[in-house]
Amino acid sequence: MSELLLAKIDGKTATIGVIGLGYVGLPLAMEFNRSGYKVVGIDIDAKRVAKLNRAENYIQDVDSLFFNKQVRTGLFSATTDFALIRDLDVVSICVPTPLNKLKDPDISYIVAVLDELVKYLHQDIFIVLESTTYPGTTRELILARLESETGLKVGKDFFLCFSPERVDPGNPVYQIKNTPKVIGGITPACTKVGTELYSRVIDTVVPVSSPESAELVKLLENTFRSINIGLVNEMAIICEKLGVDVWEVIDAAASKPFGYMKFVPGPGLGGHCIPIDPHYLAWKLKSLDYKARFIELAGEINTNMPNHVVELIGSGLNRFKKSINGSRLLLLGMAYKKNIDDVRESPALDVMRLLENQGAEIDYFDPFVPTIHWNGDTKQGLEQISDKIVSTYDAVVILTAHTQLDYNSISKAARLIIDTRNTIRQDQTENLIKLGVGSTK
Repeated sequence: MSELLLAKIDGKTATIGVIGLGYVGLPLAMEFNRSGYKVVGIDIDAKRVAKLNRAENYIQDVDSLFFNKQVRTGLFSATTDFALIRDLDVVSICVPTPLNKLKDPDISYIVAVLDELVKYLHQDIFIVLESTTYPGTTRELILARLESETGLKVGKDFFLCFSPERVDPGNPVYQIKNTPKVIGGITPACTKVGTELYSRVIDTVVPVSSPESAELVKLLENTFRSINIGLVNEMAIICEKLGVDVWEVIDAAASKPFGYMKFVPGPGLGGHCIPIDPHYLAWKLKSLDYKARFIELAGEINTNMPNHVVELIGSGLNRFKKSINGSRLLLLGMAYKKNIDDVRESPALDVMRLLENQGAEIDYFDPFVPTIHWNGDTKQGLEQISDKIVSTYDAVVILTAHTQLDYNSISKAARLIIDTRNTIRQDQTENLIKLGVGSTK
């Protein structure tokens, strides 16, 4: 156990490094700042680093005034130079972990960080991986290289943990400080160092016995959500076929005070976690000759929801003797959930692509997402909408229910509405097609 490192953590003289300054890394850096630690952010994107050093905040959940103060006072700075790891006491790795085209884990960002870490690792440093990954990554990949290529020993010379990020963009109640933090170290000494650090930043720390347990915590959390969302998405389709309102069924079921947790259907899964994390677990299990059937089935249902939404749009246009080909359609909301600017894995992008492939003319409006940069293309959203603008489209498709929009006004002005988020009441307009609501006629 390093008494020197623990003394620095306790006295808040430890310098914290956060590698990856996106939706996870920058808010975490600010939380360390808020707790009294100096933070150095490291990112390979030179333009992003330059913005940060000019005190330009690009993350919605980060308080811009607080961030500006940290930059001005020198308590936060950003760099592309990994050599600064030599001067750090703590390194938190918050880099992306996407899937490749085959839905297999892409840990190339973690490997790239590891290539730099082995150059500059030193005694009395704490390393924590926060990026979501498959069970075994911390021990089998990171530990193996750090020990073999530096000669330093874990639990003695350096300390290594996994602690899954639990960021929920746009959540007004649960943020980093009041969301319990799970941490699992390679050795008990590693877990102790991690617990000592995070207990000074986060209200509740939950130690577990190993990094593998901590890695599985995040995968279980989001696999649970993926499977339950898959269930209610399938229930929405069932209700359409039975002539029942799925939203009424869900609300009534949610009145039960035990044994039920409310989930709601939608046009698909979005964000960096729920559509991706279960595949990390399924991929790992394939290597152990086990098929994760629940995960695969939920993924199949959720992935097909954008196609189902397009079918609903086509069905609605048929009422007016129109086809998707040649129709002018307005999509409302491109972020993956309401009141945020994050379009990562957003099902709205899939719906837009499918409609354009069928020949529709697409515009969109999202007060949080004025421009979309996606697959090398750039699409500009409408700057505003009005009843007059809405009435010029053959159909309006509600994909994200931002609270700033006046859905009552939209429902009156639109020729046809396809509502995937339960924003319009069935009695507000005759020309409404609603996900999960079947006709009894």
